[in-house]
Amino acid sequence: MSGTAEIYDAVLDPGKLELLRAWVRHQDWFDGDPEVLEQVTAYRFVDPEGDVGMESFLLTDGSRTFHVPVTYRGAELDEVGDFLIGEMEHSVLGRRWVYDASADPVYISEVRRVISHRDGAADHVQVEDGTVTPSPVNIRGGGDALAQSPDAALQIIRVVSEENDAEADRPLIGSPGTLSGTWQDADGSHTAVLAVVVS
Repeated sequence: MSGTAEIYDAVLDPGKLELLRAWVRHQDWFDGDPEVLEQVTAYRFVDPEGDVGMESFLLTDGSRTFHVPVTYRGAELDEVGDFLIGEMEHSVLGRRWVYDASADPVYISEVRRVISHRDGAADHVQVEDGTVTPSPVNIRGGGDALAQSPDAALQIIRVVSEENDAEADRPLIGSPGTLSGTWQDADGSHTAVLAVVVS
């Protein structure tokens, strides 16, 4: 298990969804109306050093589901400035810089580890009262020692598909080198590949 992520009862300005709606309209994988996007659920990983927050959102426009991992940092990350989603004020932690996690080395390293070790997402602990709850998304790494190879790239699946057909041009759910997730919404249970290591 990937540790325990601290969750604060905090006020955010702007809110997470507001930031994401403004950002996705400029991404080449998104061609819908960002104003109708709503959060389905989210899951977290934990930075071993405790400096970087990692949260992955599943958003829907009513017909499709989008996977949007982000990282939260207490200072700018200069070398990936083009991947800055925006800035927010956190009422407990102060100014936070929010990045597209696909370019954040801390996120990439942790996802590679989760895949390689067949690990899962972090549980959540409410800082104010210590209540611990499991991740709302059942994340599982598919294994594969090559996942941590410097020659392998991590590909984030942005538009989620639940296809699990060997003939489809997509990695199979739970197959080696993949990060898969299962979650619930009003329509029932869903399982899909969310990231894959490619050589």
